[in-house]
Amino acid sequence: MTTETTASVTPGTPVASVSTHILDTSVGRPAAGVAVQLAARGGRDARWQALGGSATDADGRCKDLPVLPEGTTHVRLDFAVEAYFEKKSESDTFAGDRPAKNQAEAQQDAPANRDSGAAQVFFPEVAITFAVSPGEHYHVPLLLNPFGYSVYRGS
Repeated sequence: MTTETTASVTPGTPVASVSTHILDTSVGRPAAGVAVQLAARGGRDARWQALGGSATDADGRCKDLPVLPEGTTHVRLDFAVEAYFEKKSESDTFAGDRPAKNQAEAQQDAPANRDSGAAQVFFPEVAITFAVSPGEHYHVPLLLNPFGYSVYRGS
């Protein structure tokens, strides 16, 4: 993954900054190893500019997202969660002596997987787009589980 962290910014010109983290609410833990891509645009009708990306660390945080260019008005974070859930599913299946599914999972009403034979990952990616203002910091956490997600502006 690219982690280009330089942008052409005039010294003294305020730019917005972005950070994120992911919590897997199905297990109450950070989601480590999720690829995150960052894109920006300077106006509602402007083209998206891919800036690069990173991956979440053991605490579920991306600490090295690229710097936003001057004039950025909109930001998009793309979270590649499919590989995370597939890896998590594999580790649950090969968990040694403990059963692959615990009682809570067996009782969970998960019709997409249980009844329809659908793919194991319902949301393979999550794309979050938001507006920014120069000089502001935007922390945008993703609360994630296999069948839903939520985001908010954190602090």
